[in-house]
Amino acid sequence: MRLEIEGLEFSYQQEDILKNIELELDEGEILGIIGPNGSGKSTLLKCINGILKPDRGDIWLNGKDLAKFSSNEMAQNIGYVPQKENRKFPATVFDTILMGRKPYISWKPTEKDLTIVSEIIDMLYLDSISMRDVNRLSGGQRQKVIMGRALAQQPEVMLLDEPTSDLDLKHQLEVLNVVKDQVAQGISAIIAIHDLSLAGRYCDKIVMLDQGRIFDAGGLEILTPKNIESVYDVKVSVKEHYGRRLVVPEEPIA
Repeated sequence: MRLEIEGLEFSYQQEDILKNIELELDEGEILGIIGPNGSGKSTLLKCINGILKPDRGDIWLNGKDLAKFSSNEMAQNIGYVPQKENRKFPATVFDTILMGRKPYISWKPTEKDLTIVSEIIDMLYLDSISMRDVNRLSGGQRQKVIMGRALAQQPEVMLLDEPTSDLDLKHQLEVLNVVKDQVAQGISAIIAIHDLSLAGRYCDKIVMLDQGRIFDAGGLEILTPKNIESVYDVKVSVKEHYGRRLVVPEEPIA
């Protein structure tokens, strides 16, 4: 698997949101997209997923232009976990995750489809609520269900927009460990994430956005006080802990 983005640009109402974005993602990698609110993280994920149409630029998956993928091909290759999902309709946890199998189902779910959904429910520790209406779940539980639905697509690339935003510490680690385990089995992931320490723990590559442009990109070495202070206007300390980078906010820069 290889995802390539070349010269991607997107504007909204004559305001430039993304400017000349270029990045590469290979199989078995987690790419973290970081940056302040309004820097273009969510917009970038929506452009990759085809929710938004870029003004210019190309996105290639395994050498094929994503713009030429059918809706079924897109769903079988790209799994998307939005930051929030406001649609409300009665459905159980099991049935919601089963929706992720839609690109593969011609008439009715097969035994394979049902087995895949059951395995995902076990993986996300949703067994005890699998028959509950998703509208009766907490925000964090719903987010895990949405992630399960994306995993059911068995995509080559997972796009996750702030997947831990409504989760407590334990569930943040559970969800990101699932992403890490799935990547170890051969898929790749792009995560828009605010928590820089979680980015430093789970991501192989980092792209730091600032006002729609790539400010810096590389490995964990780009998580430096200088870069973070320049982009976030916050003084920080960066500490090494068992090969991970921990970012400790100190104070805003006046």
